[in-house]
Amino acid sequence: MRLNVARAVCRPQTCLQRPLAPPLLRTASAAARRSYAFQAAGSPVFDVFNRKTKWLQRERAAAHVEQSRQADYLKDEVAARVCERLLDIKRHFPRVLDFGANSCNVARALAADNPDPDPTMPVSPPLAAKISELVAADSSETALYRDADLPFNENGQMRVSRHVLGDAESLPYEPALFDMVLSSMSLHWVNDLPGVLAQINRVLRPDCPFIGAMLGGDTLFELRTALQLADTERRGGMSPHVSPLADTRDVGGLLQRAGFKMLTVDVEDIIVDYPDSFALMQDLQAMGESNAILGREMGALSRDVLLAADAIYRELHGNDDGTVPATFRIIHMIGWQESADQAKPLPRGSGQINLKDYLENK
Repeated sequence: MRLNVARAVCRPQTCLQRPLAPPLLRTASAAARRSYAFQAAGSPVFDVFNRKTKWLQRERAAAHVEQSRQADYLKDEVAARVCERLLDIKRHFPRVLDFGANSCNVARALAADNPDPDPTMPVSPPLAAKISELVAADSSETALYRDADLPFNENGQMRVSRHVLGDAESLPYEPALFDMVLSSMSLHWVNDLPGVLAQINRVLRPDCPFIGAMLGGDTLFELRTALQLADTERRGGMSPHVSPLADTRDVGGLLQRAGFKMLTVDVEDIIVDYPDSFALMQDLQAMGESNAILGREMGALSRDVLLAADAIYRELHGNDDGTVPATFRIIHMIGWQESADQAKPLPRGSGQINLKDYLENK
C-alpha cells in the first residue's frame, strides 16, 4: 500500500539508532575469582532502549495535539488492519485489553464503520459491537488521554476505559482476566519482548486470542542507507541511525516460546511518499518514534550530513514525481491461549493417506 503525505520541510534531529554492544561484565578480584562459572536463573535481559527517554518523547509528541494527530496516519492505518482480523473470529468479547494503546488508535478503528458490511443488511454494526469493554493501557498519560473527548469514546456499542501503566513492559493484571489482547504499533520499543509476550499469554483466558502488529524487518531501509552513505562521505565513517527490528521468523519463535498456540504471522509493507527526507524525519518525531537508544549520540546530525543524505535518498530511491518513498514493514501476529478443547494437530506419522499419491491421482 502507498500513502501520499504532504508535509512542510524541516530539519529535525536524527531518527532511530541501533544499540551499542552490551557492556562487559566486571571481573572479580583474583582472591574471589572462581575456577568455574554457572548460569544465573532465568534468561538475561539486555536493555536496548531507554524507556524514560522514550516516555518523554511520546509525552512531548502528544502534547502538541494537532501536530501529533496529523502524524497519526500510519498508526491509524495499522490499527484498522489489526481490527479487520476480528472479522474472521465469530464470537463476542466481554473484556479486551489494548496493550500499548498510544492515543487509542485501536478504539477509534473499532468504532469506525464496518470494513466489511453485510450486503443483506441495511446497516452493518461496527466492530465495536463485538466488544463490551475495551481497556486501553499505555505508559504515556498524555498520549492515552489526548483524544478522550472525541466522539469515538461514546459509540454506544463498546465502553472504553483507560489505564496508565507505571511500567511500559509490565502488565499489572490478574491471570485469565481478558477475553482478547490487542496491540498495535508499540511492541517494537519493548526491551524484553519474550517476557512481555509471556505476560500477555498469562492474562488471557483459555482459548482466547492475542492479535498484534509491530514494525519489523527492513522498515525505513531507504533512510538507513541514505544516512549511512552520507556519514561515510561527510564524516569518513559510518554510524547506524535506525534501531534493530525483529524479523518475521523471530516473531514466530517468540510467540511459541511464550506459550501461544495456533500461530499466524504475516508481513505487509506500507509505503508512504514524502516531499523529502526532512518531512519524513519530522513526522517520525511527531509520532513519538525518535531515537531512544541507550548510549546514543546526543544532538542533531550536522547540516552537511542531512543535506547529503537527502540528495542520496532522492538519487537511490526517489520517485519520478520528486517525492521520496519510506517503507514501513508491518509484522502481524495472532496467537491463542492454550485450551484443553482447542483443535490440535495430529501426532507426527499418524497420517493414513500419502500426499504424493493423492496429488498424482487427482
